[in-house]
Order: sequence, then structure tokens, then C-alpha cells
Amino acid sequence: MVGKQLDAAMTDFVWNMLEIGSLLGDIRKTWAEQLGVSEAQWLILMAIDDLGKDGGVSGVDIATKLRTHATFIAMHTKQLEKAGLLSRKSSPIDGRLVLMSLTAKARAEIQKLSDKREALNSIIFANVDARTLANLNSTLAIIRKNSERALRSAVDA
Repeated sequence: MVGKQLDAAMTDFVWNMLEIGSLLGDIRKTWAEQLGVSEAQWLILMAIDDLGKDGGVSGVDIATKLRTHATFIAMHTKQLEKAGLLSRKSSPIDGRLVLMSLTAKARAEIQKLSDKREALNSIIFANVDARTLANLNSTLAIIRKNSERALRSAVDA
């Protein structure tokens, strides 16, 4: 009986994650539209903001965070630079490396959405305390690592 219960719980988990991912994608799309960028470009801006190094963030670091290819990042960051939302400069340590930072314009636009984002977070995480969220994040980190291992096994099979 435990096996069937565990199978059912895992199936529920996967479907819940897919649904949550879809809903969060719809929210990202809304934020992106309000900023006048694509959903992928919104994620790039958020990754740069999150990684937030003073000297800038490399395309490789952004690609790693978003689990995509650096060429995809390069294509979109050039468009974001043209839009005045990020700046690109060569690394002072390694001239082959391009570092990206949010511009003042991007920061101002993101700040305009900040109150709305906080309100949505209040709705999304209503009735979830910090301890529960920390435990969930720990569990999700384990599942993510196990999923990476499973992917490697699937590819090698």
C-alpha cells in the first residue's frame, strides 16, 4: 500500500509543479508585457538582478541560472541593450568575457512593478510561514539535484 500511496503522491507533486510553473509563466508574461520585453528577456533581467554582482554578470552565469545556452542569452541581451535596459562591457580581468548590468532605466521600470510583485507574492504565499517555505525549498533543492542525476542517467541510457 505504501508504494501506491507514494506513487500517487509523486504523481500529484509532478502535476502540481507543472500547474504552478504554468501559472508563474503567465505572471512572468504579464510582467514582461508591462515592461515591453519578451518573457525570456524578463527572465534575463531578473537573473541579472538576482545575481547582482557590482561589476556585472557574465552571459555564462545568466545561462547557468536559467538553464539555457549562452548564445541564447547573447542574442537577447543585445536586444535588451538596444532597448536601454542593460549595459554590456568587457571584463577588466578577461577581455573575452562580457559583463552585463541593469541600467538605471531598467531598475526604475522594475521598481515600478515592485509593489505589484509584492502584492502577488502575498497572495501566492498566503498561509505559508517562513519555516514551511524554508523546508519546502530544502526539499525542492533535493528533488532538483535528484532530477539532474536522473536526467544524466536518462541521457546515458
